[in-house]
Amino acid sequence: MSETWRLALSSPWPRWALALLAVAAVGAVLLAARGLAGEPWRRRGPLLALRALACVLALFLVAEPSAQLLQTARVKGRFAVLVDRSRSMNFPSGEGGAPRTDVAAEAVRAAQAALAPLGDRVAPELWRFDREATPADAAALGTGGRAEGGSTDLLGALRTVAGAGNRRLAGALVVSDGTDHASLAGGLSVAARDELRALGVPVSTVAVAETAPKDLAIERIAADDFAFVRSTAKVEVTLRARGLGTRTVELVLRREGTIVAAAQVRLSPGQERYVVPLSFAPERTGTFVFTASVPVQPGEAIAENNTRSFVLRVIRDRVRVLLVAGRPSWDERFLRGILKQDPNVDLVSFYILRTNTDDPGRQEELSLIPFPVAEIFGEQLRTFDAVLFVNFAYQPYRSLDIERHLPGLREWVRKGGGFAMLGGEQSFGDGRYGETPLADILPVEVTDGSGLAVEPTRARLTAEGRRHPITALATGEAANEAAWAGLPAVSPVNRTRPLPAGSGAQVLLEGTVDGHPSPLVAVREVGEGRALAVATDASWAWGFVAAESSGTARAYQRFWTSALRWLVRDPDLAPVKVEPDRPSVEPGEPVGAAVTVRRPDWSPAAAAPVVVELADDEGKTVARAEAAAGPDGVAHLSFAPPRPGAYQLRASAWNRCSGAACPPSVAPEHATGAVAVRPGPEDADAAPRPELLRAIAEATGGKFTTGGRSPVLPFVEPEAVEIGGRKDRPLWDRGWLLAVLAGALAGEWALRRRWGRW
Repeated sequence: MSETWRLALSSPWPRWALALLAVAAVGAVLLAARGLAGEPWRRRGPLLALRALACVLALFLVAEPSAQLLQTARVKGRFAVLVDRSRSMNFPSGEGGAPRTDVAAEAVRAAQAALAPLGDRVAPELWRFDREATPADAAALGTGGRAEGGSTDLLGALRTVAGAGNRRLAGALVVSDGTDHASLAGGLSVAARDELRALGVPVSTVAVAETAPKDLAIERIAADDFAFVRSTAKVEVTLRARGLGTRTVELVLRREGTIVAAAQVRLSPGQERYVVPLSFAPERTGTFVFTASVPVQPGEAIAENNTRSFVLRVIRDRVRVLLVAGRPSWDERFLRGILKQDPNVDLVSFYILRTNTDDPGRQEELSLIPFPVAEIFGEQLRTFDAVLFVNFAYQPYRSLDIERHLPGLREWVRKGGGFAMLGGEQSFGDGRYGETPLADILPVEVTDGSGLAVEPTRARLTAEGRRHPITALATGEAANEAAWAGLPAVSPVNRTRPLPAGSGAQVLLEGTVDGHPSPLVAVREVGEGRALAVATDASWAWGFVAAESSGTARAYQRFWTSALRWLVRDPDLAPVKVEPDRPSVEPGEPVGAAVTVRRPDWSPAAAAPVVVELADDEGKTVARAEAAAGPDGVAHLSFAPPRPGAYQLRASAWNRCSGAACPPSVAPEHATGAVAVRPGPEDADAAPRPELLRAIAEATGGKFTTGGRSPVLPFVEPEAVEIGGRKDRPLWDRGWLLAVLAGALAGEWALRRRWGRW
């Protein structure tokens, strides 16, 4: 605290009146000068001096000036030290240098030492910033450590600091590598420069790094949000290489650990970025995480940015179906009609128009055109989503070499294909399939030469059929039972037997054959594929005959539409679905997921227990969350932010339970999804930007320094403010002032009379 003097006016007259009096006084002096224009200076000088003295003294007395004694103090300004804590600060400060966080810690300690002697003028503040600025303490910033911020906003941090607190900001020091991913990402624009200058304080900067380390990184991946199954998908990978000289590196694209594309990239010293196109053909539908990677090079400073993941949803443009019929029939005609009417189905059908007595050596008797067995069941098989054998027997056509392709058809199903065998006198055991590789994938057991049962039988739902989407003709168990009970009986029926437990097969519909239950419709999970058996060639009766009594063939259409969707794994038919809130998230952001659960009757499974595991690309569980489905059958879960990479969401839901209590004997339904935590902008580029920090300092009148040098810290000096009382001492109430005024007026009057100026 100190005392200072200040001149003040105590006159009751307003300031504008005093200003008019001052103008009048000046006018009086000017008029006097004009009137004395013809006089010599020995007379004019004294008269003008006396007139000016009188006017000044008159104004002095009217203004009533006084001296004020004030108690004042200087309010210390805030000096903010802002330290970058984004992830790019973990990179080396140079070739073989210390981490940038360590260099920043040294700069903070040097700034504290420089500010210590200025304690009576500025109050130091420590801030940490990435995308936002928050106060910090010296212990957190002065010891380095790992930075975790996902992006950097230099201008936003300065804006936050300037608006904080009640005291004025006097200066700032920014300690950073200069990377910015907000308004300064493209450099210091005119608008940004004006905003910095509007802060009104010098902003000094310290660059913790000046040169980019040796690094090979995947900077960007350009890919569509979805691709079509078995159609070529293209992605563009942008590589960035610094300091690696001339060499060849391999770029590999993987889907969940399996290589789907690769390319050799030749690096040259004069080129920094390389755009590499990759193409592949997805073989199955679903949501998958793809990972592009390049090997870590010797001497490379950063390994984390050599890998980048993205999510691609593989969908069907159209479901491609191959239908092979042994002969024309009502079942083939109705099924083919449904498939051809569906705009989402691309149907390819073949008929073998021959009998067992036809000469196999005469190709013209076998079909209207030669059956392209090698092409269809060889190279083209992978282009189909489903293969349907409709009353078709391979055995009589050995000359066509169909038998040789049956093992390939079996393996195609195991790798994700959908296969259905429909009944008739040339199918199942009557088609001699019990001796072929297809017996390994059929959902029923067949005995060769077992014959057909011609006695009509009605389809009855089994326990599995009551909850399966293929046999869901109506919503609700009772309505579905009634719908099946109202359909006509079918005949003939192929004699088959259920497979033993543990085979993965389920009988959905059964009839009565020879007085015993026999499968009519059965399904089976085979590896990644699925198989369906319909042990009759009279399912058309559920449409044609049923329409005669009910007026609609809806049951037949719904059955086969659902069967085809189940065969090709339509995700809408799954009792449990798990989807991430966003397919890709930035580092530091939580991973959210929604799990949809349906009851066996496909109604929302309210309160069903749900467990979701987050697993990395090696299958290791990194997080686990539990929840209960809401009234709509949807459970929402969230995981703490994981590190960048590819992750699988593995959901388990007990759709036949409500609440936490669920008997151990009840098995859960499962579903999987995918999510990618992509490297953020801080991880992609290790190059510092000291030129941006220099431009900030120059625009605000601050000083730019580099790590290892003591920073220069200019600031705005604090203002003095009144903090106590004040004492007025009048300067105008002096008698001698009146005497001088009177003397000046009297002297001018006397001289004018003597010199004859009146």
